[in-house]
Amino acid sequence: MSVQERRLLFVDGKWVEPIIDAEPITVFDSVTEEPLETIPAGSPADVDSAVRAAHAALQPWWQLGVKRRAEYLRRLGDGLLQRADAIAPLISREVGMPIDGAHGYQTVRAANFLNGFADLGEAVAYEEQSGNSLIVREPVGVVGAITPSNFPLLLSLVKLGPALVAGCTVVLKPPETAPGSLFHLAEVCQEIGLPPGVVNLVTGYGRDVGEPLAMHPLVDMISFTGSTAVGRRLLELGSQTIKRAHMELGGKSAAVVLDDADLESSLRSAIGQAYINAGQVCFAWSRLVVPRQKLSACEDILAGIVDELKLGDPLDPTTTLGPVVSDAARQRIRSYIDGAVSEGARVLRGGSDAPTHLNRGYFIRPTVLSNVTNDMRIAQEEVFGPVVSVIAHDGDDDAVRIANDSIFGLHGAVFSADQERALAYARRVRTGQVDINGFKLGVNPAAPFGGFKQSGLGRELGMHGIQEYLEVKSIQL
Repeated sequence: MSVQERRLLFVDGKWVEPIIDAEPITVFDSVTEEPLETIPAGSPADVDSAVRAAHAALQPWWQLGVKRRAEYLRRLGDGLLQRADAIAPLISREVGMPIDGAHGYQTVRAANFLNGFADLGEAVAYEEQSGNSLIVREPVGVVGAITPSNFPLLLSLVKLGPALVAGCTVVLKPPETAPGSLFHLAEVCQEIGLPPGVVNLVTGYGRDVGEPLAMHPLVDMISFTGSTAVGRRLLELGSQTIKRAHMELGGKSAAVVLDDADLESSLRSAIGQAYINAGQVCFAWSRLVVPRQKLSACEDILAGIVDELKLGDPLDPTTTLGPVVSDAARQRIRSYIDGAVSEGARVLRGGSDAPTHLNRGYFIRPTVLSNVTNDMRIAQEEVFGPVVSVIAHDGDDDAVRIANDSIFGLHGAVFSADQERALAYARRVRTGQVDINGFKLGVNPAAPFGGFKQSGLGRELGMHGIQEYLEVKSIQL
C-alpha cells in the first residue's frame, strides 16, 4: 500500500503550507506496522493563524442564523456519508477497529449525528422572557477542539456539530496517530462552501498544537477528549485566560452482576462492551464485579466467551478484535498486564505475550484477569486496551462500594433479573451513565454523555451538549 502524503493544513477555507517547515509526522498502519500516511507537523504559528481566522469568521457565522448553520451541518453529514467507503477502511488501518464497526459506528453513525445536532440546535430557546429580563443565549466564541485516536471522526463531530450550530467557530487538532478521516472532513467543508475560517484543521503534536491552542488568548473554549493527565494539563494552561473548558476524560467503569442475574447473557454482554475497539474506549466496562459465591462459574463462562473471539486483520469481516492504535499503546497495555500478575492477579485468558498466529501488527490478546482486588493498580487506572479485571463482591452494598471506589465516574452497568433492584443500584453509583442489563443500543445521541469526578467536566450529546457551547446573557427591559 502506498503512503498517503498530506502536506497542507486547512486554515481560513484554504489548504496552506505550514508556516514552519518541520519534519512530517508518520502515521503507521496498526496491522502491518508500516507507514500509512504522513501529515504536517504544525507549530504555534500555525495555531495562531488558524485561531485568528476563526476569530474573524465568528461574527458573520453567528449572524448567519441557526437555520442556515443547521443546513450546513446537514450538508456536511451528507458529504461525509458519500465518502464512507473511503473513510471506514482508513480508520480501520489507523485505529484497528473491525471494518463493520469502522463503517457503521465510526463513519455512518458519526455523519448522521450531524442531523441530530442540526435539529437540536434549531430547537434551542435562544431568547426567552423572565420577568423584566430577556434571557439571551449566544455562542461561546472560538473553540479549540482536541480529539483522540480511538474514534477520530465521531468524537470530532460530537464537538464540531454542537459548536457550529450554536454559532461558534472551531480550530480542530486531530490525533497524530489517526488523523486521516479529518482531512476528509476538511475537504467536505470546502466542497459544501462552508464560510472560510469556520472550521480549521491544524495537525501536529500536543506540545506544538494542543498546548498553544489551550493558551491562545483568542480561544474562548477548549473541548478535549482524552486522558485525565492531559486534561489536567490543558485545564492548567487554559486557566491563565479563564477559558471555558469541556473535558471528556478517562474511565474505569464497573459492570456489576448481581446474584439474581443470568450469568451467561450478562457476562457475554459485559465482555462485548469491554472489548469494543479492542478496549480503546473511555467508557469500557473494564472492571467486571461478580458475586463471590459464583466466581468459579463466571470464570468458566468468561473463558468460553473469550475463546470464541477472532483476533486479526480488521479489514477481514470475520475478525472480532483488531489491533490497538500504536506500538506505544501495545507496550503500555502489556506492562499493565504484567504488573497485575506481579500483584497477584491470575491470567484467565490472554496475557502479555504476543499472539502466536500474528507476526506483525499492534495486537494484544483479549485478556481476562481474575483474583483482582479493587486496590490493585489494574483496577484503579485506565488501561485502554482489551483487558478485563474480575473482582468479587459480597452483595449489593459491597458492589456499590467497589464501583464507587475510583477516581473516575464515567460509565457503568448493572445486571439483575429485578428491574427495580437494578435501578436502585444505578441510583447509588457515582457515574455519568449506567446501563441496566446491557449495552443494547449503544450511546444514545439524545442523552447527555459525560462523567463524574476525574472523568471530566460538562456533557456531550443531546441538548446538554448544545448548551456547552452557549453563553447566557440577561438584558433588563
